Amino acid sequence: MYDVLDFQSVLEVLRPVQDPELRKSLVELNMIRNITIDDGKVSFTLVLTTPACPLREFIVEDCQKAVKKLPGVMDVSIEVTAETPQQKNIGDTSSGVRQRTDVPGIKNIIAISSGKGGVGKSTVAVNVAVALAQTGAKVGLLDADIYGPNDPTMLGLGDAQMIVRSEEKGEVLEPAFNHGVKLVSMGFLIDRDQPVIWRGPMLNGVIRQFLYQVQWGDLDYLIVDMPPGTGDAQLTLTQAVPMAGAVIVTTPQTVALLDSRKGLRMFQQMNVPILGIVENMSYFIPPDMPDKQYDIFGSGGGEKTASELGVPLLGCVPLEIATRIGGDSGVPIVVGEPDSKSAKALRAIAFAIAGKVSVAALT
Repeated sequence: MYDVLDFQSVLEVLRPVQDPELRKSLVELNMIRNITIDDGKVSFTLVLTTPACPLREFIVEDCQKAVKKLPGVMDVSIEVTAETPQQKNIGDTSSGVRQRTDVPGIKNIIAISSGKGGVGKSTVAVNVAVALAQTGAKVGLLDADIYGPNDPTMLGLGDAQMIVRSEEKGEVLEPAFNHGVKLVSMGFLIDRDQPVIWRGPMLNGVIRQFLYQVQWGDLDYLIVDMPPGTGDAQLTLTQAVPMAGAVIVTTPQTVALLDSRKGLRMFQQMNVPILGIVENMSYFIPPDMPDKQYDIFGSGGGEKTASELGVPLLGCVPLEIATRIGGDSGVPIVVGEPDSKSAKALRAIAFAIAGKVSVAALT
């Protein structure tokens, strides 16, 4: 079809190749850059929309097959990088939502939430954040559970301190860092056994401080670990910043699913996109019988609820002892036991979240 091997012919032969999630041409999306041709060797840069692209190998393979069809091509070299798109500002005045204000340097803010406590929401939030960081993404984690801040322990930062500096514009906080993730938490500002006994306005103030007075730097994703329920923290976050979306964590148990539906509807009423549902503790895997599984909290509840509410089921995470050990020891399971079923499920969930965020930002 093409008689000459040149820049234009390479571009044209790549035009039919699509991003599988965006379903648009890589060329139209400006994902093919820096094409060079040297004595039959074709080189170019493939710029993905997220470092956590689960289909990276398939896209590279499709590109190589397409270019090799050109006459005179001896070799195809592809450098793969990523540029995470900035989430659109969805701040509007409908439903009583005030105009939201971006956090400088942060491209996408994602809430990990649940209707009730005890479903493993923080476990999901921490492991999703670390899994995204493992792909090369710049990731922050905001522990918005002011009354029960557990993320420092789960991220291996239980003894760390968050530096607070006074500047002309006010106090500036420097996040702690571990496993590739920047973290801010109330747990850094209080003693281990000290309760936080605050009314709503004080909680609202500290969450806004964590958003706007922290030196986050440039982040592809800020994961916000929400407290359970539909209270002040959720209202503060959804009214303050434009959000890429919310993820609802539940177990298959009926009482957890009932509360998760309320949490999901709350985000919808606040015009926050729902990225999907995560079913945690889907089944128990005994360590001495890894081929067996027990549906301790029931089965199929997450899939049924997602179908009824018209949202994606992002994944199901089994209950393994190693997950609890990793949370207690500060080594998330995606780091400590990367080949476990739980770690694989959590990584797949992280990739699915990143993919949906990119689609939303580019459509």
